Amino acid sequence: MTLTPMERALEWLPANDDIDRPQVTLSTVAPDGGPDARTVLLSSAGPEGVYFHTDAHSRKVRELLDDPRAVMTVLWPGFTRQLVIRGVAELAGVDELASAYRARSPYLQQLAWQNTREFAAQPLRDRVEQWAEFAARHPLGFEQPDNWTGFLIRPDRLSFWTSNADAASQRLEYTLGERGWLLEYLPG
Repeated sequence: MTLTPMERALEWLPANDDIDRPQVTLSTVAPDGGPDARTVLLSSAGPEGVYFHTDAHSRKVRELLDDPRAVMTVLWPGFTRQLVIRGVAELAGVDELASAYRARSPYLQQLAWQNTREFAAQPLRDRVEQWAEFAARHPLGFEQPDNWTGFLIRPDRLSFWTSNADAASQRLEYTLGERGWLLEYLPG
């Protein structure tokens, strides 16, 4: 049985219920046409693509709404594997947003509320104090904030890179075309 590119990716990625979510690099297109990159958590993955969630007021959201082309890069510890997923981002549905927020740790749920420019500009002492006060006011947890959003990246290219101490590394690249997925073997 031949795997689809996303089935191959799902074999590499941790299960969606794995608490230890991978940190990945998300690259978008900036307003000037140049690349922009930052680290985000991979929320989940499925046959349709990969999801991440963030603050609706963030620069990455503005960039994706202007130009939905995106790349997500997953690097494994020890530089043993790398998965690069290129595709088009679309807003996640309401149920997906709620599910992803509930799956976040209490720290990350609180961060969704307090991760603002105003908060970031304050001295550390004030941020620590306000963080503790906010947590104390919400002893039963945090509801999903209105600014919580997310995206699905539907891939049109997936690159699987594997290192090898005994030979050259290998890269398999799948590109979606009019007739389906095309596989190429590329030098590492």
